[in-house]
Amino acid sequence: MITPRSWLPIPLLSLLLLLVWLLLVRSLTVGHLLLGSALAVAIPLFTYRFWDVQPRVKRPGLLLRFILRVLGDIIVANFQVAWLIINPWQRSRPHFVEYPLMLEERFTITLLANTISLTPGTVSANLRMDGKTLLVHALNVEDEDALIAEIRDRYERPLKEIYEC
Repeated sequence: MITPRSWLPIPLLSLLLLLVWLLLVRSLTVGHLLLGSALAVAIPLFTYRFWDVQPRVKRPGLLLRFILRVLGDIIVANFQVAWLIINPWQRSRPHFVEYPLMLEERFTITLLANTISLTPGTVSANLRMDGKTLLVHALNVEDEDALIAEIRDRYERPLKEIYEC
């Protein structure tokens, strides 16, 4: 007997693919529903072997708080970068910082690097081959140790608690 798990390995992805298909074609006709459903089943079915194991969220409440914190930081950083741009008399102090990682899983390291890059004024530039150091470029660095402590407290520790603890 065919179980739903065998023909629908990632149900949430299938639903998302169907919704995106319907939004792209901007039609709810039977033909588009059938074609979108076929694609929503076929794409995950043929690609799930290439996907990493889906991480388990160990603390969903903390994940929501983390998302809100990142969104707030993005808004604040946008204003800080805009202020640097419109104030020519205030000089920025760009700097590369080698950030030592506490995280061990590839997924959480990727999330941390993406979170750093999403925040205006910072970008994660490189992950060392040993996976223990992340090279971060910041637009305005007054104190390298303060930047490392801020990234660790605001982003890395919550990610470790959410996914790795």
